[in-house]
Amino acid sequence: MAQHLFNIPDMTNDQTLKEAIEAWIAQYKYRDKFYEGKIINLWDSIVGVMISRETEQLYIKNKVLFVKLKSPALKFELEYAKTKLIKSLNKKADHEVITDIIFL
Repeated sequence: MAQHLFNIPDMTNDQTLKEAIEAWIAQYKYRDKFYEGKIINLWDSIVGVMISRETEQLYIKNKVLFVKLKSPALKFELEYAKTKLIKSLNKKADHEVITDIIFL
């Protein structure tokens, strides 16, 4: 019997590729990092071109999305949309990834 290079969870032919990847992510505890990456990648599509251009850096720490912006005025305006942004990003990621956003 051949040994596998990776300890991959038992998969059946009935499992979709998505389910198999999710099982692998869960087994190796990469789930949080996976969803954090998903949130970072969704930022541009959620906020649009104008805000995306003004975004210098994004990172997540302890379920908080930190967004470094070029414009202080935009930072002030986005504070009012914070709750909506959190809901939109989490909904698109199909998982509650962030609980707050801090604009820098």
